[in-house]
Amino acid sequence: MPIREYAAVDPKKSCRHCKEGFEDVESLDAPAKETCPRCGEKIARQLSAPSVGGSQSGLHDRAKSAGFTTYEKLGKGEYEKKY
Repeated sequence: MPIREYAAVDPKKSCRHCKEGFEDVESLDAPAKETCPRCGEKIARQLSAPSVGGSQSGLHDRAKSAGFTTYEKLGKGEYEKKY
């Protein structure tokens, strides 16, 4: 389920919760919320950058166990086989 970000349309009339912006976990097909759940003022859904990728911890261990060969660059055109 994606995390949606919301912020107040008019910060002067809103509560601290929506003035600073907040996140909410919603299903993909859920309609955008129109009012703040705390004060009832109008809010708008914000565009945010997606979090893509993952941890690279253990990358070399997984590559080695899968049978791949890894090389380390030593200099211009020079590589050393790691495993």
